Amino acid sequence: MTQLNRIRNFSIVAHIDHGKSTLADRLIQSTGTVADRDMKAQILDSMDIERERGITIKAQTVRLEYKARDGHAYILNLIDTPGHVDFAYEVSRSMRAVEGSLLVVDASQGVEAQTLANVYHALDAGHEIVPVLNKIDLPAAEPDRIKQQIEDVIGLDAHDAILISAKSGLGIPEVLEAIVTRLPAPKGDRSAPLKAMLVDSWYDAYLGVVVMVRIMDGVMRRTDRIKMMQTGAAYGIDRLAVLKPQMVEIAELGPGEIGVFTASIKQVRDTRVGDTITHERHPCTTPLPGFKPAQPVVFCGLFPVDAADFEALREAIEKLTLNDASFTSEMETSAALGFGFRCGFLGLLHLEVVRDRLEREYDLDLITTAPSVVYHLHMRDGSLRELHNPADMPDLTLVDHIEEPRIKATIMVPDDYLGDVLKLCQDRRGIQLDLTYAGSRAMVVYDLPLNEVVFDFYDRLKSVSKGYASFDYAITGYREDFLVKMSVLVNDEPVDALSMMVHRDRAELRGRAMVEKLKELIPRHMFKIPIQAAIGSRVIARETLSAMRKDVTAKCYGGDATRKRKLLDKQKAGKKKMRQFGKVEIPQSAFISALKMDG
Repeated sequence: MTQLNRIRNFSIVAHIDHGKSTLADRLIQSTGTVADRDMKAQILDSMDIERERGITIKAQTVRLEYKARDGHAYILNLIDTPGHVDFAYEVSRSMRAVEGSLLVVDASQGVEAQTLANVYHALDAGHEIVPVLNKIDLPAAEPDRIKQQIEDVIGLDAHDAILISAKSGLGIPEVLEAIVTRLPAPKGDRSAPLKAMLVDSWYDAYLGVVVMVRIMDGVMRRTDRIKMMQTGAAYGIDRLAVLKPQMVEIAELGPGEIGVFTASIKQVRDTRVGDTITHERHPCTTPLPGFKPAQPVVFCGLFPVDAADFEALREAIEKLTLNDASFTSEMETSAALGFGFRCGFLGLLHLEVVRDRLEREYDLDLITTAPSVVYHLHMRDGSLRELHNPADMPDLTLVDHIEEPRIKATIMVPDDYLGDVLKLCQDRRGIQLDLTYAGSRAMVVYDLPLNEVVFDFYDRLKSVSKGYASFDYAITGYREDFLVKMSVLVNDEPVDALSMMVHRDRAELRGRAMVEKLKELIPRHMFKIPIQAAIGSRVIARETLSAMRKDVTAKCYGGDATRKRKLLDKQKAGKKKMRQFGKVEIPQSAFISALKMDG
């Protein structure tokens, strides 16, 4: 049994690549939690895709045991959180389970957009924050300037920030001491009825669903029967453990502790993140305030390249949904692509990660349709419809007006690139809300339509700012705008996978760019192919892909010109007939390239 004042629960927050996972490695190593022979870089990033991309996707937990300078042994529960905006919900729920945060800032790059977003998550959760400046052994490090920047931009007192290098291990003992001395101990009542917060859950092939909990009050023992307060389901606990990244079984978890249990739960959807867990016999009276469920904001269709793989795709999506509750899917069919699924994601990175995991872990070849956002259609009869897929757009005479989601985007960028970034935001129909300076860096706040951001805004932003701009966004609500559905026709057949919603003023530009791109991407056939972009029945852009020619007059030498004419006319008639029956093959790569449109 551990005393409450000997426990510290904390998370590490930072922008992408400022060294969260490396700092977690050093803390694990210096407390001797993992033997040196088992140690590897980014030990908490368990998925292949995390290790390969060098990013954290799932928040991971580990329990460290540390003997402090005051001679007492402490238990430190660390949650390593993602830095990417798409996984912000992972961050916010991890914050509720702990009392303090280490704010890691790169001593050469300073405060970035996501640093701000993640610090605000921590402050909303009422955390005590300890600033840590990482990478101080780099020649470009300027600790004094960055300390000042933390005070100016975030408003945190940073004069006693800890200077470390997570790579070389410099300053790690000071971080451990600061966790013990500067972060608060958890509160909780051991004698009260059990009240535990469900922080996360995932599916394990051998154990079933593994549930991570933070005990607020009371004690959870291995023999207990527990009840989920939101769903009302009751289970008997099979095993109770703490994570030292590997599971180590224990007899009980007391207040302030973080651990995991398994209880023969079959599906992850039976465990709602943020739910309150209590004893079946002696429940607590009031549940904890839960989390808002993650709302998908970007939708796209996933179709198997080979229609025979549909069942395999269905199984893979079901298994993936077990581990990722924020990913939603429903079946859909498409004239061009056959059977597939319409899937919802938290953002484009989330979409890429899910698609990569499906292709890799389940060995599938997939076609991804154009990402789109959810539009609100206000119908003439006063009803409201949600439009997830532009191909399902009803007749326009029935629609009164269309609303699209808007976001508030915060962009931090060095002064030299400010003009290009402002131009990019204006091109994307942005409305400037604020522009402030912190040293030589500008912080721009824009109101942007989400529709313009999901395509390739992030790539464009990185290229106009040579990679120096950082970007974070939050969804603010819906607003009416003049939007139309643009369809693409190839050989007079609509290709539903390429239809998209665009603003009326920019439809011609978008359409022209799309048909020009398709003309390059579709291979030539034996007949000529018209490629058109249309709004309703009105064509706004057209390109014609010329046919491959065979020289049918090669064997005519000399003689009458009518012989040549006759052969050419015969060829022309054949091509005309072929065009009526010919199927145009659009290769998979053409779909993907056509959707990566450069404004």
